Amino acid sequence: MKVAIPAEVTEGETRVAAVPDTVVKLKNAGFDVAVQKGAGSSAHFSDDSYREAGAEIVDSSAELYRGAGLVFKVQPATSDEVDQMDPGTVVVGYVHAYKNDELLKKYAVRGLTVLALELLPRVSRAQSMDVLSSQASLSGYKAVILAASKLDRIIPMQMTAAGTLPPGRVLILGAGVAGLQAIATARRLGAIIEAYDVRPAVKEEVESLGAKFLDIPLESAEGQGGYAKEQGEEFLRRQRELLTDRIAASDILITTAAIPGRRAPLLVTTEMVEGMRPGAVIVDLAADTGGNCEVTVAGEEIDYRGVTVIGIRDIATTLGLHASQTYSRNLLNLVLTFTKDGAFALDFGDELVKATCVVKGSEVLYSPQGVQQVAPPKIDSSDAPKENS
Repeated sequence: MKVAIPAEVTEGETRVAAVPDTVVKLKNAGFDVAVQKGAGSSAHFSDDSYREAGAEIVDSSAELYRGAGLVFKVQPATSDEVDQMDPGTVVVGYVHAYKNDELLKKYAVRGLTVLALELLPRVSRAQSMDVLSSQASLSGYKAVILAASKLDRIIPMQMTAAGTLPPGRVLILGAGVAGLQAIATARRLGAIIEAYDVRPAVKEEVESLGAKFLDIPLESAEGQGGYAKEQGEEFLRRQRELLTDRIAASDILITTAAIPGRRAPLLVTTEMVEGMRPGAVIVDLAADTGGNCEVTVAGEEIDYRGVTVIGIRDIATTLGLHASQTYSRNLLNLVLTFTKDGAFALDFGDELVKATCVVKGSEVLYSPQGVQQVAPPKIDSSDAPKENS
């Protein structure tokens, strides 16, 4: 079977869905691998490095997708890309299904099978495939480094002949993978760290990394799979009220709260930002899904009354090399799970496939209203699906 690795077309995306190391493993598993020219350049993987790994380098996306049984993607395949894929192709990557209804229908009309890795269940056997965790870990690290570079003071305590400089104060809202990595990074820099999460069960992890867990008297909000569940406005209002003083005391505020398939919860109001000192920094890791901070502008860095507010979309893209390495290993591990004796075949009864398969042939499986039947594609003999091999 041919695996296609395209150059990502989304503006600002530096990642690539396979690196030379994973190409070698795909080849060893019996796959043919085609990589679009320049696909790895933003992550500093040259075409020659892919050739040495055994991949074929092709000039155009049309040539790349022709005859491919598997497509590895980072960002969701665009309408133009879908039009170039053969019916029956399996596409694996991010889909952001909750906000891409029309694109899902397009996939179905084309007759593709699409796995949305952001929907992968957090079960033990899926840990090595978990793209959300691998990318969130990098994002948590980079958020602290970025905030430190924008701050008007140093973070560690420093004793000098001119007097003692006290350590910086960092507050992290959300203690999932990104939040915990942010805690660990801020700790290495010598900060005084506080963290809050609606799930009391993470308190031990927070404290083991050297941060103080803020015990706020609110009902636990832990949902399925270890994620936080969506809360009503009264809960969020009370939460913001109890966090106001701690936010005002912080030099750096990093927000990481996200709910799969939903808008990010509003944790920090305009009034709370106005209570921070001039020179403070906010990094909103939920900017792409509405933001945890009311003044965040997705994709931009702004100055709001002296407070720097950073709303970079998908901050892992700023770490193209490592983000590509980890992401590509996640995809590889998923595909190899369903590969035996050189043949790739999805098991639609498997919990991983059932959770991530958002389109199967002419069916859109991801929908609040249930499965939608879409008219099957018209296929002439030259477009006939290839047998998986």
